Amino acid sequence: VEWIWGGFSVDKATLTRFFAFHFILPFIIAALVMIHLLFLHETGSNNPSGIPSDSDKIPFHPYYTIKDLLGFLVLILLLM
Repeated sequence: VEWIWGGFSVDKATLTRFFAFHFILPFIIAALVMIHLLFLHETGSNNPSGIPSDSDKIPFHPYYTIKDLLGFLVLILLLM
């Protein structure tokens, strides 16, 4: 626990470390979400029923790109 606190007691080093962690964490989460979306859109999602459904597939670019951008904009508007 000492390496998190920055020493034996809670003091300025502790605050500095937690502020840095608080600042960096959203960027790490955003990067992981972007990587997740990239892999999901490249490979596609799983088909649990096992029935081949190539005929009813929606192409990624016009539909899912707009859908992801709209979801991102709604999230940003909610956070403002």
